[in-house]
Amino acid sequence: MSLAQEMFAIAPALGKANLGAAQLKLLTGKARWIFRVGEAGFPTVPTIAITRAAWDELQAERSRRDSRLRTHWVACLFKLVEKDGKPPVLVVRTSAVLHNGGLMPAKTGIAAPSAPEDSVDPNRPLARAIKEAFESYGPTGRGWTGARSDVDRSRQIVLVQAYAEGEIEQFLTRNAATGVIGPAPVNGHPLPRLPESVAALVSLLDAKAGRHMTCAVAVHKGQVRFLSARPIEASPAAELTAAVDRVERKVWTPQNAVSRVDPSRLGLVLHPRIKLTHDVAPIATGLGVAPGAASGIITFNAEDAARLRARGKHCILVVNETGPADIEGMKAATGILTARGGMSSHAGVIARITGKPCVAGLRTLSVNVAEMVCHIGDREFRAGDRLTIDGTDGKVYVGTLPLAQPQIGGAIGRLLGWSDASRTIAVRTNVETVESAQTALSFGAEGIGLARSEHMFFSPERMVALRRVILSEDEDARSKAIAGLIDYQTGDYSALFSAMHGLPVTVRLFDPPLHEFLPRTDEEIEETAASLGFSVRALRMRLERIAEINPMLGHRGVRLAITYPDLLQMQVQAVLAGARAASETQAEPVQVELMVPFVSTATEVAWVRERTMAILENSGLSRSDRVRFSFGTMLELPRACLRAGDIASMVDFISFGTNDLTQTTFGISRDDAPAFLAAYQRKGVYARDPFVNIDEKGVGEMIQIAIERGRAVNPRLKIGICGEHAGDPISLQFFAGLGVNYVSCSPYRVPIARLALAQTSA
Repeated sequence: MSLAQEMFAIAPALGKANLGAAQLKLLTGKARWIFRVGEAGFPTVPTIAITRAAWDELQAERSRRDSRLRTHWVACLFKLVEKDGKPPVLVVRTSAVLHNGGLMPAKTGIAAPSAPEDSVDPNRPLARAIKEAFESYGPTGRGWTGARSDVDRSRQIVLVQAYAEGEIEQFLTRNAATGVIGPAPVNGHPLPRLPESVAALVSLLDAKAGRHMTCAVAVHKGQVRFLSARPIEASPAAELTAAVDRVERKVWTPQNAVSRVDPSRLGLVLHPRIKLTHDVAPIATGLGVAPGAASGIITFNAEDAARLRARGKHCILVVNETGPADIEGMKAATGILTARGGMSSHAGVIARITGKPCVAGLRTLSVNVAEMVCHIGDREFRAGDRLTIDGTDGKVYVGTLPLAQPQIGGAIGRLLGWSDASRTIAVRTNVETVESAQTALSFGAEGIGLARSEHMFFSPERMVALRRVILSEDEDARSKAIAGLIDYQTGDYSALFSAMHGLPVTVRLFDPPLHEFLPRTDEEIEETAASLGFSVRALRMRLERIAEINPMLGHRGVRLAITYPDLLQMQVQAVLAGARAASETQAEPVQVELMVPFVSTATEVAWVRERTMAILENSGLSRSDRVRFSFGTMLELPRACLRAGDIASMVDFISFGTNDLTQTTFGISRDDAPAFLAAYQRKGVYARDPFVNIDEKGVGEMIQIAIERGRAVNPRLKIGICGEHAGDPISLQFFAGLGVNYVSCSPYRVPIARLALAQTSA
């Protein structure tokens, strides 16, 4: 394309624009919408465009006393002249894709050049305004993200328009908060009385753009002429409503709506958010690891959180970091704030499962639980003080701020219904409790892909029984404790199976390291010794013998099942008893999937399978049509992935625990990673956080190898993903290409996964 073709009429005063393909590619920002509105036949203010390259050459030509390109420029300016032949007063505008405060505001009231030379003379008003407009883009193309690239500054454009008589009115094509079709007021200002033709313009722009726009028109003697438009950000709820409304108006198909809504913004619709005012500033910023906002009284332990909840009080649980023993407190709290941890830390994972806003990794936070005090920077807070946290962006505020509650309406349900029609991969959920399962069901979960069982042991009476199984050397006492735990868990599993109404439920066998269930404080040790009939000294010696240096890679998962077979037998019996009980009270068969965690060898799987199948046979359920039993394993160690072919012949399914697989493949602790991952990303060492977006070249390749080797041996092998990556839209694109059967994520990410997977199928 010649430089003469880089100065052209987008909306000529007479006739229609006749643009080539190369010229159409230059139309970004306001220019694009001026052209499309004019092309559709709506009255539009005459407008021409010129690229930086063409303008620079005009200036170079001027210094050479050449005028060939200038002749084309003058001819272009004449396309702004109406039928009366009078040169119009001119307006100069930038046309960047993104609105930016550094861009030059529209320059109005510019006299038309009286001579050809005046049109390029930088000392004259028109050329001076064009020069300022190009300069306002900045040396790196500030505000410019055109179709080609940010660095292709030569293709930036400036617009020259004829001045439009009448009042300049601005409005939105849709309400930015609700998504209702406009015209809608801008910034809350009252909407002026507009001619009826504006409604047609709104419908036209909404159909052409498919997003919220702010629009400027000139109204003169009841006639409307289009000036400019640009996209604006709308609330997630507004985007949902607008997408569904466009389908109802037959502007889009359901498939269009599914493909155009950003899955990552869908989660924001499901949580409260802060109503910020201009005079409120955060006191600190950590990592937003579970979306939503929460205000409440500071508390430092689970017991106080439970007491406050019982009194109807909202509280923020403030701790250095969380562990399994804190789950009840996390469930009782309105929000969670931790000094350590990241997106895939215990706090982040459990907060997302329970739907609690959580800010983690707040480096300026220090907590003294004994003194019931914490410091955020140089500010001190005590139990009873109030904080507000935003788990979406990681900000922390002093006091109680007003919150806007989510208003979902029917739009999300319709959109997700359309999503499900084109989705081929099932979406399950990761849960701890029946309440979490019910929440996930309300969001459209198609089963449970990971039911964690650890929480079942944290009530005081169950903890005593579990410690007796682990620590006691009295066989009778151990047997009684096991029987008691079976009774406790049977009810838990029965309730979980019943809540799922015949959908598959994958129960992960006992996984955490033993130390998380053993007494730590002097008081706990003394109480445990008394209940077990040990001396305190003997118990301390026993605890020292089983203590671990690196418990997360130590005595956990399948290793516990093998070294403490009583734990395996107890849990399998409880699962089967719970399945039997549920099957007797519902019409649907119970689908039980038992999953062995943290395996590294096929021999581990074989050992557990042999004993599990023996328990199943003895239960009488192996031939039952009321309970359908599957046996599988969780792959979260590199060796297990590489030997998936050995494992596949012994299991019905495998599910990848991508949290631990990422840890063990990278050799990075997910709880310690926030200390350096941000610096890695800032310095370009890592493009992304591998605990948020799956590492396709390392962890992803490990998963791909495991699937290929597993299905080569067992073609009917069912494949699942149950790590936090299963709720990340970027990761889901990758998983969809691997042939997985299902993904399983926290309840509040189920809608996100449903939409994201539908987009991969489109």
